[in-house]
Amino acid sequence: MLELAVKPRKELGKKAKNVRKTGTIPAILYGYGVKPQPLQVELRAFQKVWQSTGESSLVSLQLEGGSTQTVLIYDVARDVLKDIPMHVDFYAVRMDRPLEAHIPITFTGESDAVKSLGGILVKVAHTLEIRALPQNLPHEISVDITPLHALDDQLFVKDITLPEGVEALADPEQVLVLVEAPRTEEELSAMEQPSEVSLENIEVAGKKEKEEEPESEEVVDVQKKEQKE
Repeated sequence: MLELAVKPRKELGKKAKNVRKTGTIPAILYGYGVKPQPLQVELRAFQKVWQSTGESSLVSLQLEGGSTQTVLIYDVARDVLKDIPMHVDFYAVRMDRPLEAHIPITFTGESDAVKSLGGILVKVAHTLEIRALPQNLPHEISVDITPLHALDDQLFVKDITLPEGVEALADPEQVLVLVEAPRTEEELSAMEQPSEVSLENIEVAGKKEKEEEPESEEVVDVQKKEQKE
């Protein structure tokens, strides 16, 4: 389990942006057995840990005074232009309670239908919803596409082998990846034709910077939560 040192934070609300001037980012710790605590963490140290763990691996927070807290990196608000973290939520977990999470899927291997028949690999799903104890949460789910031998072959949730202690919550018949037949020249030409787009219907969406902190532990995400007893 990777470790990450954090410090208490006095700058709250809109003043939290002042923390970033020192090379750190504001954070908040909440969850099982802890009261919400405003924290700050060194940006580069956080990025290094986050790159390795993502949001589905446990991290040991090293708190001031020598205490530690096992957490998940629950949510990260990012600057949409610079693509750097701006605020972090650390969620304290209970090790004996299973969590639900959407885990990234990585596709491995080589498909004969793609290599030899010119098929098009279509990745239908990019995450898989699972349930597991915190210590069993995988960083990613590996799906081998080698069994895709013919055009129109598909792989379903029921076809993959999950790590021990991990249960898939998705429909067993959900398609994860498939191979389409090669497109004809007419189809490719049709895809290349420009379509009329009204500027009035274009909306730029970006994740807003967090300015307020949670006031209690009652912060629950439908993609990652403790199971009720």
